[in-house]
Amino acid sequence: MRILIVEDETKLATALKQGLTTKGYAVDTLGDGKKALTRILIHSKDYDIIILDLMLPSIDGLSVCKEVRAHNIVTPILVLTARTETESKVDLLLAGADDYVVKPFSFDELVARIHALLRRPVSTLPATLRAGTIELNTTEHTVTCEGKPVMLTLKEFGLLEHLLRHPNEVVNREDLLAHLWDFNYESFSNVIDVHVKNLRQKLARADIPDAIETVRGIGYRLRT
Repeated sequence: MRILIVEDETKLATALKQGLTTKGYAVDTLGDGKKALTRILIHSKDYDIIILDLMLPSIDGLSVCKEVRAHNIVTPILVLTARTETESKVDLLLAGADDYVVKPFSFDELVARIHALLRRPVSTLPATLRAGTIELNTTEHTVTCEGKPVMLTLKEFGLLEHLLRHPNEVVNREDLLAHLWDFNYESFSNVIDVHVKNLRQKLARADIPDAIETVRGIGYRLRT
């Protein structure tokens, strides 16, 4: 899962990125409204959720939100707002925000709201994803095969989750990169191949040796 944080308070943006990275998310940060709008309009499909501060340089967060929705981009938007700001919940929702948190907020609350937004339609997928004997719980961050736990790294978990969201579909490498790594990723690295290999080995030890198929020149497919 990949998140875009748009926040001009450097310390807060850094803290949120560090915290969310430890939760297994790929995180990009921007501190300018205009740059954020450009990034979202071009790369909206790369992000699973946008965390958007209201008070930003160049363009304020409310205007960014309205413009994003005007382009029919449905990526969930979680707004960060201060108690002193006058925008009401109704104003935010009418602008297209999906939810908001009031500063100061706890990191655990933010994570809970992110989880709640990711469980909502567009995708209408449940918290537990299944394929064959594989079961992945996105809330508890657990994976089992035939009821037995499978221990995965954060990136392996994210890789398996993304494949489970597209069962029997060929998922190309660029899509995996977009959803699991941030903009600092070196595109010529073989990091995806390494993680796929490790994930295959762990699934094989759980008696599922051929779950992930390589589609030469394109990407990977999870067989169900």
